[in-house]
Parts: sequence; C-alpha cells; structure tokens
Amino acid sequence: MLQYNFMQNALIAGILISILCPCVGVFLVLKRYSMMGDALSHASFAGVAIGLILGFNPIISAFIFTSICGLLIENLRSYYKKYAELILVIIMTLSVGIAITLISSGKANANVNSYLFGSILTVTRGDLITVLTLSLISVFTISILYNQLIYLTLDEEGAIIAGVKVKLINYLFALLVGATISVSLRIMGILVISSMIAMPVAAAMQLNQGFRKTLFFSILFGFIDIIAGLILSYYIDAAPGGTIALTSVAVLLIIMIVKKVFSIKG
Repeated sequence: MLQYNFMQNALIAGILISILCPCVGVFLVLKRYSMMGDALSHASFAGVAIGLILGFNPIISAFIFTSICGLLIENLRSYYKKYAELILVIIMTLSVGIAITLISSGKANANVNSYLFGSILTVTRGDLITVLTLSLISVFTISILYNQLIYLTLDEEGAIIAGVKVKLINYLFALLVGATISVSLRIMGILVISSMIAMPVAAAMQLNQGFRKTLFFSILFGFIDIIAGLILSYYIDAAPGGTIALTSVAVLLIIMIVKKVFSIKG
C-alpha cells in the first residue's frame, strides 16, 4: 500500500488534517457552533466551483471563498444575535446556489465527485504543499491565540470585559475554520468535512477530562478516524470521505459502550 505515491500523499495529508480539524473543532463544539463547519463546507463547494471555472487551484479558491463566508458569518452575528442558526442557513443558501449554478453550466472541466466525496488518488504533491502550508499557519495561529480562544470560548462576555479583542479573535478564528475546511477537501470531501471537525471532539468529550486533555484526545481520535478510514478506503476501493465518517462514528460508539460498561462495573 505504501509503495504508491498517491497513498503516501494521502496519508501525509490525512495526518495533517487529523491534527488541524480537532484543534479547530474543539473550540467550535464548546462554543455550541459546530454547525458553522457544515455551513462553511458548503461554502467550500462554491469556492471549488469558482476555482474550476476560472482555472485556479480549487483548494486556494475554496480557502478564499470559505474565509469570506466565515467573515460574513461573524459580521451577520450583530444583525441576528438571537438567531445564530439563521446566519448559517443564509451562508449555505448563497454557497449552494453559486455552486450548483456554476457546476450545472458545464464549464467546470473536472471530476466534481472527487471534491464531494474525497479521493486518495487525486492528492498531488502540489496539493500536499498547499495543505502543509495552510496547516502550519493555522496551528501556529492557534498556539499564539490559545489562551484568548479558551477565554472567549468559555465566556465571551467575560472576555469582552477583560479587554480581549473579541471581534478580532472571532474574525481570525473564522479564517482558521476556512483554512481547515479547505485543506480537508481532497481527502474528506465536501459532504463530510464537518464530521471530522465535530466527531473526534464528541468522542473526547465522553471521557470527561479537562480542556487540554479533551484537545489531546480529540487529536488522537481524529488521527485514528482518518488513518483507519484511509486504509479501509484503499482496500474496499471506496471514497475516503465515507469510510472516514463511518470510522469516526464507530470510534464514538466504542467509547460510549466502554464508558457504559465501566460505569456499570464501578
């Protein structure tokens, strides 16, 4: 399996994604804003369509458009303070409308399915460099803003009173979510990217640990989900997005069952 270049590229990209997605996901889930990942994954579809039509790198165009939508979500929060879910519907409607219009025009000369469902065959060295660059920038930014992000996530009003630049941090975090969605496109596929943002965190939260340990276990479970999903995808010749999503659900169920068994014994 590892003698093939495409599988090497897919595994390296998968490892990077398994670190980045839970790092961003843990903040989204604790803010009760995990559906933002789903909304921005739809936005990435429009970004990919724009890139294919204009002849740009789809990952870069997806990052640009997704980031714009992320910033737009933060901007709209001031207009719909009590209806956060409505903002996500607006962004999803706009994105899907653009994507379907462009793709159905027939001008996108590429296999759109590889972006919808993911593909281990289409991850090139160029894609790998793009993924690595965006991942390193994102992880570095998270490490710099780590304490402020925790404060903002757990108590946004308290962060405002404490003098934290909440609006700026929220805008930067929206860009991080956009980058995370973009780097996951080739492996995960647009339809299930949000699962890798939320599912490892959901599994880690079952362990009832503190924030740092929850983040650590989220990354660990994300790694297991993606590597196991990629290997399964290779051997059954299926799209990796589906196998990774199923693996993530299986890991969550196993943890829930083990936790239940130990609580009964205790």
